[in-house]
Amino acid sequence: MRVYLPGTIGMLRRLVADGSLRPPGGTGFALTPALRESYVSGDTEELEYAALLDAARASLRLLGAAEHDAGDGKEPWRRVVIAVDVEDAKPRPDLDAPVVKLSGPISYEDVAAVHVDTEEAEEAVRAAARVIDAADLGDPDAEFVLGEAEDHELAWYAPGELPFLLDLL
Repeated sequence: MRVYLPGTIGMLRRLVADGSLRPPGGTGFALTPALRESYVSGDTEELEYAALLDAARASLRLLGAAEHDAGDGKEPWRRVVIAVDVEDAKPRPDLDAPVVKLSGPISYEDVAAVHVDTEEAEEAVRAAARVIDAADLGDPDAEFVLGEAEDHELAWYAPGELPFLLDLL
């Protein structure tokens, strides 16, 4: 099953350095039966993209959780989504339609691709990470700020490109 894991640049650094990573809470997003049922139409690619976007929104929560490592200048404010192929993902429709739980860490070999914001998105991502909870609660100003970040497309990287990407950051 293709699972989209929300992440941060720091998490990517740990994945490359250690060869494995434990997703926070074991949570990922995937094209689950519940997600497929929640859409009137859409092919597999479109529905997987919806799961990827949910993971990108969850990445904002990770960035904002502790004012992110970028708060002290260590890491850039960029959403990260790690696409992995795993067998042990269990759907959790009680949490949300695309949510799945993983039983353990993922290895670098499980990574199919990584999606990361470009430098141009950093200010919008920083602002969105600070208001994500307010946006979820319906604050129209926060929703606008969130939309600004979500207007930026994530860049795609192959697993072998990660060390080079991280060196450039």
